Order: sequence, then structure tokens, then C-alpha cells
Amino acid sequence: MTVELVGLFVIIAVFVLMFLRVPIAISMAIPACIGIFYLRGSETLITFINSVIWEQSFHYTLSTIPLFILMGQFLYVSGISQELFTTFQNWFGKIKGGLGFATIGSSAMFAAASGSSVATTGTMGIIASREMLNAGYNKKLTGGAIVAGGTLGILIPPSTTFIIYGMITEQSIGKLLTAGIIPGILLTLLFMLTIAICVLVKPDMVTTHSQRDVGWKERFRSLKSNIWIFILFIVVIGGLYFGLFTATESAGVGALGAFLISLLRGKLTKKTFVDAFFETIKTTGFMFAIVLAAFTLNYVLTITRLPYVLTDFLFSLDLSATMIFILIVLMYILLGAVMDTLAMMVVTIPIILPLLERLGFDLIWFGVIIVLVIELALISPPIGMNCFVLNGVAKDLKLGEIFKGALIFIAPILVLITLIYIFPDIALFLPNTMQ
Repeated sequence: MTVELVGLFVIIAVFVLMFLRVPIAISMAIPACIGIFYLRGSETLITFINSVIWEQSFHYTLSTIPLFILMGQFLYVSGISQELFTTFQNWFGKIKGGLGFATIGSSAMFAAASGSSVATTGTMGIIASREMLNAGYNKKLTGGAIVAGGTLGILIPPSTTFIIYGMITEQSIGKLLTAGIIPGILLTLLFMLTIAICVLVKPDMVTTHSQRDVGWKERFRSLKSNIWIFILFIVVIGGLYFGLFTATESAGVGALGAFLISLLRGKLTKKTFVDAFFETIKTTGFMFAIVLAAFTLNYVLTITRLPYVLTDFLFSLDLSATMIFILIVLMYILLGAVMDTLAMMVVTIPIILPLLERLGFDLIWFGVIIVLVIELALISPPIGMNCFVLNGVAKDLKLGEIFKGALIFIAPILVLITLIYIFPDIALFLPNTMQ
């Protein structure tokens, strides 16, 4: 059996195990270890585990993940999410569809603290669904706005998805995080534009009595409670951008800042402190297992040369770079419909990496594209994770209604992917100007 064929069987085995709902890390690690054993023997396998896996476990950059997760946990404990929504509600409440704008805006701000789409969807879903449904909003629009806002959790920094992508592709974590800022702002505005178009086309999706008008004094007063999260974002990402901190140091500063915010707001008790740490440990353990399994799979792909065979095959078809890019995006959209999003990324990136490099695609730029297609997967049927999370926290919204509403917000994500492909500086301007 040729080494390329062994690599192909390993990848097929990984996908089969994933479809059988075997945990992601195990689905990748077991076929990869069997492949290494078959091709190089037990001695190489043991050496690989003792050296590469052990060394990667202590990789300095990996500490960025638990620190950013802890930052998000402390800010969740601080109870700032309700005040975020109230602030945006005060500013947009007078506009028809203003609660939808408030949902997207507050989700974007919470995303700047949590780094997680699931956390953003779950937290804002409890608050926003209650307010929007009580105001008589259409259930599809309500569900769609909340899950779409939740996707911003992995685009606006800090983002654990960018960190894992950076580990796999050996790209600068700092540049990847800053690359998500401008696309994150644009996608927030595109989501709001989508709501405005929905309200314009079908005015009965919202009711006139849902409009809320408060004075300017009340609007500015509501900003005071959110100023801390804005300052924290500026310190963490600004320090990263201007070269004051490394990615790991900025994560440490963020975790400390979030701890102080929750402490000063009187929300940090012994129980919430312990809960924040345990949630961080559980999430970190899950992500570390996936990252280490991905390194094992990557090693198998390297020795079998499967990615290079795929690259040569695609280039033999004489397709343009644009056509190959479209095929890659379509592949991710299809995979996202049936696979866990994180698994989709860690399995496929090592395979297409040589292709991306040969096409001359900037890997920082492509990291933003990957996050956007993952966002598509998070709200696409049949296993869009954000939709299930919202269904779990908002019992008044049926899963079918949420999925139908989510489909409305696929269009703005595709529009942004197109814009970033045509104008790469949307993603690359800030990373290219970093100190």
C-alpha cells in the first residue's frame, strides 16, 4: 500500500469516527497513531508522543487559550451582559426594529469579551429573546438575530478559533486577532442592515409598540456601566496592536482586568470564582486535546504527502485561483452542515495548507475567511450549534423557527467573504500596520 493511500485511509477513518459522534480528539488521534505505527513502527510512534506531543503541551502560546477563556468567564460573572443590552436598547430603541439592532450591537460588545460564539449566543439569547418576544417581534427574526449576533464571538477578538488556527498554521496570534477587528465591525453593520431590510420588506415582523424612546441624558448615563468593558478591550487589543504585549501577555492582562471588573462590581463570590475556574479548565482541556490530536494528524499527513498530492491534482485541472477559492469555501459550507466546526477546521487546514501556500494566499487573510465560513456553519442546518444553544435557553423559540431565521443572516456573511476576497486589506490593513 502506498503512503498516499495510507494517508487517505486515515482521513476517511477520522471522518467516519466523527460522524459516529466519537469525541473529536479521539477521532483524530486513534487513526493518526495507527497510521504512524503502520508506516514507521512502534518506536517512531513512542518517540513522537514523547517528543512532539510533550513539547507542544508546554508551548507558551497555548497558555493564551485558558487566559482568554478565563477573561470571558469573569466578565460573564460580572453580569455586564444585561447592561450591554439595555445600553443598545436605549440608543436604538426609537428605530423600528431597534431591539434587533440592540441584539446585534450588544452581542458584538460581549463578543469582545468572551471569545466564544456559544457563550455569546447563550448569554444574549436569554436576555434578547425575552425582550424581543415580549415586544411582539416575529419569532424567526428574533431567533435569526440572536444566533447571528452570537457568531461574532469568534470573529471579534479575542477569539479562541483564531488562536487554534494560528497554532496549526504557525501564524502570528497577534496578527490574527487584529485581523478580525475590521471584518467584525463590518459584519455587525451588515447584520444590522439585514434587519433593516427585513423590517422594510415585511413591516409586520416588528410592532410599533416595541419602539422605545428615551432622552439623551438616559442614553449617555447607560454608557457609564459599559465603559469598563470598552476600556478592557482597548487595553488588551490596543496593547497587542502597538507591540506593548505579546498575545499571551495581552490574554493575561485581559483575565486580570476582567477579574477586577467583576470584583469591583461586587459580583465575584467564592462560588462564582470557583465556577469560573472550573468552566475554564473544562473548556481548555477540551481544546488542548483537539489541538494535540491535530498535531498528530498533521504529522501523518506530512509523512504520507497527501496534501501535496491533492495540490498537484487541483493544479493539473488548470483552474484559476478564484475558482479554487470558491471550491474551498463550498467545501467548508458542505462540511459545516454535517460536522462540528472546530473539528472541520483542525482536520482540513493541514490538508489544504500546501495548496493555499502554492496559490500565494496570505494565511492571516485566509484565517479570517475560515472564521467566516465557520460562522456560516454555526447557524446552518442541520447541526448549527448556535441554533441548538438558543433553543436550549429560549424555550419559546422552536428549533425550526430559529433555523429559518438564521438562513436570513447567511447572506451578509457571504457578502463579507466576497468583499474580503476582492479587497484583502479589509482583513490585512491592521495586521500589516502592527508595531
